[in-house]
Amino acid sequence: MIDSKQAYGDYLQKERNYSLLTLRAYLDDVVAFERYIKSEDSDVVLEEVNYSHIRGWIVSLVENGIANNSVNRKISSLKSFYKFLLRSKQIEFTPLQKHKSLKTEKKVQVPFSEKELQDVMTDIEYSDDFEGIRNRVIIELFYTTGMRRAELIGLKVGSYDSGNQTLKVLGKRNKERILPVLDCTALLLSKYMMYRKQLEIIADADMLILNTRGNKVSESFVYRLINSYFSVVSGKVKKSPHVLRHTFATHLLNNGADLNSVKELLGHASLSSTQIYTHSSLAELKKVYNDSHPRNQNDL
Repeated sequence: MIDSKQAYGDYLQKERNYSLLTLRAYLDDVVAFERYIKSEDSDVVLEEVNYSHIRGWIVSLVENGIANNSVNRKISSLKSFYKFLLRSKQIEFTPLQKHKSLKTEKKVQVPFSEKELQDVMTDIEYSDDFEGIRNRVIIELFYTTGMRRAELIGLKVGSYDSGNQTLKVLGKRNKERILPVLDCTALLLSKYMMYRKQLEIIADADMLILNTRGNKVSESFVYRLINSYFSVVSGKVKKSPHVLRHTFATHLLNNGADLNSVKELLGHASLSSTQIYTHSSLAELKKVYNDSHPRNQNDL
């Protein structure tokens, strides 16, 4: 009998084109659930569980301090797994058919201000060498293209078309999109490529963004780099590549970009995913409204 978890993993990778990182996260959740039900009843198998098993796992997770949004993500993995079993006729019904997600607080991401971006690009002194220029390129690419961290790490030398000033980005589920590159970013990339050629060893020759050893940069390195630089200019709690992506979208909307254009640039599948960025834009709009409307002036 084919192992259902292995078949599910093959389905996510080959048919849904999930990245290895996403694939691992989904399978880890299924394995964690299986471990739980085996601890409760060693004879039960994944294909025979009912909702009481799942409810017990939810209670266990909450009692262990797992946040509701994290619990919902784990249950989402289970939903996907049992839908696969249903489609492949390994089960007759999904035990999650009537499940309702736990309530969570909606957190509005706080973007960096335009001043904070200006400060990080002009007030910080970057060394005029490979590392300094590379670090500036990473910050510049996040802010001027809105790409995801995994997309930046996956950029190849051939992804950049210097003639047309465009970048080919491989997004979620292996969807490609073409992003325009601003003149200032193009100049920085040109300088970076000169320094890149001077590296003594280049192990990952096809990758665009490298560390000093010539290997492609890691996710943790990129996160630490963004956090480090923005800690100098910003007191915000969260300082990450995703906040820069959020900042990119918010600043475009604040300056008149339409929602559909921002959706295409971000690589979102649906407009609802992009609409979360309008919260910050609305805050800016309210400020302008309150500052400008005659009925809100003190002398009236």
